[in-house]
Amino acid sequence: MTATRLVHTADALQWLREHPLADDAAIVTSLPDAVEFSHKDTERWRTWFLDAAELVLRSTPAKSACVFFQTDVKCSGVWIDKAFLVQQAAAAAGCALLWHKVVCRAPAGQATFGRPGYAHLLCFSRELRDPIEAAVADVLPELGGQAWARGMGVDAARMAVAWLRDRAGAHTIVAPFCGVGTALAVANELGMAAIGIERNANRAEQARTLQLDH
Repeated sequence: MTATRLVHTADALQWLREHPLADDAAIVTSLPDAVEFSHKDTERWRTWFLDAAELVLRSTPAKSACVFFQTDVKCSGVWIDKAFLVQQAAAAAGCALLWHKVVCRAPAGQATFGRPGYAHLLCFSRELRDPIEAAVADVLPELGGQAWARGMGVDAARMAVAWLRDRAGAHTIVAPFCGVGTALAVANELGMAAIGIERNANRAEQARTLQLDH
């Protein structure tokens, strides 16, 4: 498979509805926070998030897998646990949780504000299973460099994309809400084709050309 990259400037959910994925595709995504919506309504965003996550999971080929990278957020003194929301959507979509990794965003013992010192990586599939003998580390010590403050870290992306290639047999990574394209660049680095969907035109343009800094 040639390490091509194609980025669509489009609504990610509408694109998924209109473009069924090939069996050798897998999804890596990070759903946006409420702050990226003009209405800034947390409850309205929560409903959107659940519906969006369910659509992403239903769009994933049955024998492949989908990885979510999500960081919790505090609103009015209350934590919103996005891992919990994604797992609610997975239950509705009939998908099983294959693994749940914690990615350190700050050293242990350091207080953080607004966002926790960790992020979630969660992998789901309808039919694929992850045998116990194939286990890998559950805590990733570093997020890795970020090309965008709200984006996935490079180390986290490498872990997710490599797993999808090696364990799910994926040849193409599809990244709805791809941001500036970290997952796409990692997929290309690992010899895989990549398709990104990003509504923001400036971010989509960056995603078409992003190169990893080694």
